[in-house]
Amino acid sequence: MSNNNFLLSYACFPNKTKGRNFKEPEDENRSCFQRDRDRIIHSNAFRKLGYKTQVFINYEHDYYRTRLTHSLEVAQIARSIARRLRLDEDITECIALAHDLGHPPFGHTGEDALVQVDKEKYKFDHNVQAIRILTYLEQKHADFNGMNLSWEVIEGVAKHNGPLLGQNAESSTNNQLLLKYNEKYDLKLEEFSSIEAQVASIADDIAYSVHDLDDALRANLVTIADLLDVPLIGKMFKEVKSEYSELAQSKLIHESLSKTIGIMINDVVFQTERNIEDHKIKSVEDVRSLNNMLVTFSPEVANATKEMKKFNMEKIYRSYKLARTMNKAKRIVQELFQCFYENPRLLPTEWNKLACESQRSVVICDYISGMTDRFAIHEHRRIFDTSYEMTSF
Repeated sequence: MSNNNFLLSYACFPNKTKGRNFKEPEDENRSCFQRDRDRIIHSNAFRKLGYKTQVFINYEHDYYRTRLTHSLEVAQIARSIARRLRLDEDITECIALAHDLGHPPFGHTGEDALVQVDKEKYKFDHNVQAIRILTYLEQKHADFNGMNLSWEVIEGVAKHNGPLLGQNAESSTNNQLLLKYNEKYDLKLEEFSSIEAQVASIADDIAYSVHDLDDALRANLVTIADLLDVPLIGKMFKEVKSEYSELAQSKLIHESLSKTIGIMINDVVFQTERNIEDHKIKSVEDVRSLNNMLVTFSPEVANATKEMKKFNMEKIYRSYKLARTMNKAKRIVQELFQCFYENPRLLPTEWNKLACESQRSVVICDYISGMTDRFAIHEHRRIFDTSYEMTSF
């Protein structure tokens, strides 16, 4: 059980939860957020993340990160921050583990492909898709669809990057599925999320900013020399190299990236404690009613993180090698969507039935986004490659 005596007043207390959509008996041995974490880990959607792209196609190299390993790393960083801030680690971990559940195959390329090809302008969004998985698409339990998680977990996943409506939203959502769900269960989309959700969000920033560089180094897309002028991370490489002049490259990379993450975590903790004091935060309501995120980097580290992301965008995400691979991935996703939209009979029986009864684009996006990279490739071959499995079985 969570130690309520350890938590500070603005944390999410499990004994103060707003509950679940469907009432269930309490567990004597686990808090509500601990049960939620266990349900996420044991879900089909979470397991599939092991075969979904983070940045590099996962089967091209055994060491490349997948959405699963990324989510686990985000959860570890998030728990470390939450523990030091005396927040509820379990709900923090829940949100960190669930934040990428809605990603389609091939990562952001797959998402962009679905947005561009959709004839009904549904505007697929992986964050909204995560909510659909948590509340409907994961169908394992006898008494309800979805995972029936606590309100605070659903709210945190929905808004971990900030409000989705109102003056504080970066761009107001017009996703009708999310708005319809919100009408019934009121996720308070115009407010900021809990401090635990904000911790999960900044842990995601830390993880992918640094770890995508690690994978890029392994893929020989960038070199250590390329990183030396990048704020923070370049400094860490220089310091480690100075201290261990004969260190093997693999150890140099690990030490430098590990130190970078450590500095970023420390910075978040110190700056957030300062923010809490400056805003006189005393309760969860105080956190949600602010006009800005409470969990932040200091200005110096925020700028360094921005420069790291800029480097990643220019040298990794927009590299011609990655672009060639992702162009193929985009084609696979878009051709699958077009094929299923024009002829839903090609969908598996249960999905075909749903496509005929519901909004077709939504159903097809549900089906495709649930695919792993490997399954999407094989499904594309089954439909378009005339030399592949010429059988109806």
